[in-house]
Amino acid sequence: MALKHRTTDERFVPVGRAPGKLIVRFITVILIGSLAACANTRPTPSQPTPVETSVPGSAIQNAEYERVILNVGNLLERPAGSVAKFDADSEPLFQILVAEFAGQRGRLDIAAQSYVKAAKQLKDLEVAKRATRIAVFARDYPGAMEVANIWVTKAPEDFEARQILAAMYIREGNAEAAIKHLEAVLDSEIGSSNRQLGTIANLLGREEDKLTALTVMEHLVTRRGGDADALTAYALLAIRAEEIDRARTAMDKMLSAGVNDVNITIAYVAMLQKNEKLSSAFEWLEQGITARPKDTALRLVYARLLADASRYEEARVQFAIVAASTPDNSYVVYALGLLNLQANRIDDAHGNFAQLVKLEGRRDDANFYLGQIAESREQLTSALDSYRAVSAGPNRIQAQIRVALILSSQDRVDAAREQLKSIESNSSEQRLQIVRAEGEILVQHDRLEDAMAVYDQALVDTYDMELLYARAMLAEKMNRFEILEADLTTIIEREPENSQALNALGYTLADRTNRYDEAYEFVRRALVLNPGDFYILDSMGWVMYRLGRLSEAVEYLTRAREIRDDPEVAAHLGEVLWVMGDKKAARDIWNSALQDTPDDKRLHDVIDRLTP
Repeated sequence: MALKHRTTDERFVPVGRAPGKLIVRFITVILIGSLAACANTRPTPSQPTPVETSVPGSAIQNAEYERVILNVGNLLERPAGSVAKFDADSEPLFQILVAEFAGQRGRLDIAAQSYVKAAKQLKDLEVAKRATRIAVFARDYPGAMEVANIWVTKAPEDFEARQILAAMYIREGNAEAAIKHLEAVLDSEIGSSNRQLGTIANLLGREEDKLTALTVMEHLVTRRGGDADALTAYALLAIRAEEIDRARTAMDKMLSAGVNDVNITIAYVAMLQKNEKLSSAFEWLEQGITARPKDTALRLVYARLLADASRYEEARVQFAIVAASTPDNSYVVYALGLLNLQANRIDDAHGNFAQLVKLEGRRDDANFYLGQIAESREQLTSALDSYRAVSAGPNRIQAQIRVALILSSQDRVDAAREQLKSIESNSSEQRLQIVRAEGEILVQHDRLEDAMAVYDQALVDTYDMELLYARAMLAEKMNRFEILEADLTTIIEREPENSQALNALGYTLADRTNRYDEAYEFVRRALVLNPGDFYILDSMGWVMYRLGRLSEAVEYLTRAREIRDDPEVAAHLGEVLWVMGDKKAARDIWNSALQDTPDDKRLHDVIDRLTP
């Protein structure tokens, strides 16, 4: 009796059943960019934010250092002939030199301490600037705050200093002091207020104390009413802080004000998904589309979310609306093609992919699916042409393997093998895919020794579960039980929860040997892992039959037959019933199965063996 297993070819998904995970994976990234990038989108800052303050290369930054030394030299100029007693703690120039040498040697803690001490003594702008930057870089935030205040006193309109101080105050939880400095930045006539808001939002978004940062931003936005940039900046910060209610308020205000920022929308929806508020995301998007039905970007976010939620038909409708208004958008056309495949709308999908071939981008993907559609229609010449046109992308290897499989179906085995040898693989996984396809072709054409040689060569010093499993199934066909057991045992040792290998070994032991207790243990483990699996239920029924536990065998085999009316299960169940004496029930099951599969060898074998 042949060993049941899933064939390699089951990995090649028939047209009309495009895998849902593929659609979700694609639609998640199409058109609107990656979520990570969107969530971190920020306007170009006009001044560096505190966390960007650094001392490139080491603590020494040559131009700034020269200005500092020049200023200190002027400040410390003494009358000719004067003699001063040297005191390291009170000598700012000595502190600066110590700081610079410490920085060169990577001792930023000493560099910061020494510069802060010098800046406090000299009250000089250039020294305060350098001291602040080094203190921030060294994460000496108390010291940075001291010298940044000197900097602001000397240059009250310098945005960098105020931003640094705002960040320091936020880290202390002092929202009021932070607001004072940021208001000064926004009220300044220098630079665009809009750009400054973007810079401030970026600065606040980086702070660990997100609630204090959000309180600061809320105050700044309140003073600016319905300003689009203020609303956007506040929404972004609320999303980063994952303050769901405040984010919803900000997004509603943006919607009412007609502010349209697709990146913010994506970030908001992603936050709701992360916090398991999917219904809120759908509600807000549907509200937005009702208010702005021609907003393509908003509708795309909605369509993508529908696909993420496996609501494929609704997603297909939304993508179709977008495609009607943007017929040249290759990404939208591609998504619609996949969704039409998912819905088994083959003609519509063919139209989408044929259109996609004429557009820039995704031609290789389009040709791959056109090949699948042609193959499903048994238009093999057309399928070969489409598959051969796939020259790059994630489907390249699969397309070239399909060429070989079609050639094999035309009994052109040598041509199929040459096709496989011509494929350029870029990884060991791709190479093993090609090997598995070659082995499968040879097995289908009963060239079993050739297939075994292919598997043996590929498995030298290599572990690949699928290849080992394929060799085990081939060994079963060749009655080489020792290879089957060795390969399945290797898989189970490496992957103890591989239910497919556990089931295959247990079934084989029950069917081909009298090692029934071992068989039971392997199948039992498989059933614990996958209690509703059709193959495993059938195996357990067969093991119970071998153990003489006939009533239990009937129970398992009946459950398997309820899941799938398979001729092998019918053969098993009929045999058990026959042995139990219920010959009429056995004949009824066999006759029913023969109506659907009149030429099934397994049914005929058991009937010939048991009936007179």
